[in-house]
Amino acid sequence: MKNCIIVIPVLNPDKSFYPYVEKLHKERFRSILIVNDGSEEELEYIFNRCKHLEGVKVLKHAVNLGKGRALKSAFNYILNNEHLREAEGVITVDADGQHKLEDVMTLCGRLSESERKLVLGVRSFEEKHVPRKNMLGNTITRKVFKLLYGTSLQDTQTGLRGLSMDILQYYIDLEGERFNYETNMLIETVSKRFDIEEVPIETVYIDDNNSSHFNKVKDSFEIYLLLFKNFFKFISVSFISFIIDISLFQLFLFILRFTFSRRQIVAATLLARAGSSLFNYTMNRSFVFESGKKWNKTIVGYYTLVVAEALLSGFSVYLLYQLTGIRQVVIKVFVDLIIFLISYRVQKLIVFRD
Repeated sequence: MKNCIIVIPVLNPDKSFYPYVEKLHKERFRSILIVNDGSEEELEYIFNRCKHLEGVKVLKHAVNLGKGRALKSAFNYILNNEHLREAEGVITVDADGQHKLEDVMTLCGRLSESERKLVLGVRSFEEKHVPRKNMLGNTITRKVFKLLYGTSLQDTQTGLRGLSMDILQYYIDLEGERFNYETNMLIETVSKRFDIEEVPIETVYIDDNNSSHFNKVKDSFEIYLLLFKNFFKFISVSFISFIIDISLFQLFLFILRFTFSRRQIVAATLLARAGSSLFNYTMNRSFVFESGKKWNKTIVGYYTLVVAEALLSGFSVYLLYQLTGIRQVVIKVFVDLIIFLISYRVQKLIVFRD
């Protein structure tokens, strides 16, 4: 018996679904868990046939709740079943038959080799039969993922995934009910520093992938909104910090109006920056990056970064102005934008990383 559990979320399966489940059944996995995600009533007979196969269990959603919810329902069922918890891992498989039995078997073998691991069955998008829209979508998504999360993945949209049993609990309460949930699984895996192994699989597209329930507009929007969610929070906190800095500067100018003009401006600038940076640090640590590190382990790194940014900005603006003669304010906007993006990566991957 293969000590893995197969999970198949499915909506309105076609006539090829039962033969595919039958193939999996013959390999004697610990269990095959099918989640009927609100399929039409006239297709109930397909699920009834699957139920009669030994070791096959069908869960049912009364209405369509989405692939993400179907996966979470399956994971929750597994963790509440003592017999299933003894498996080495769980393999999620798409219902359209595009995942070859040999590739499923390969992932099962990889799960038995180590713990705290996510195994991805990755496709090759360079083959001629791959639909152009799929190739383009995957290329953009993996580039964005690497830019924001510092991890390079070949296939961010694969549905063939293996999860070792010891990490399954971390994926039950994740945000996302539809296809964006699979993207959030990758974000959680990187955040928790679980191992990610990529295994090449055969690239299969049946009928130009027309059987897919992926909504190109809605689901793509939800995926990219999720990918950029953390960065949008970073931008929002930075903007509020800027408003606080300007407001405090005006306040301290008023309070120090009786001092010499030069000292007044310098003192107001330093006091305002101290207040706004403390707010920025606190919000980035607790709200943006949700760091579990104690403040004394992050504040030195944060303010070291602040000083380095200020020095880098000033030096770069001066140097570029000498070389190009372009107005300093224009150069500063360009330079500070690049530093802002770098700062996000440094804070996420170094300063506030657990």
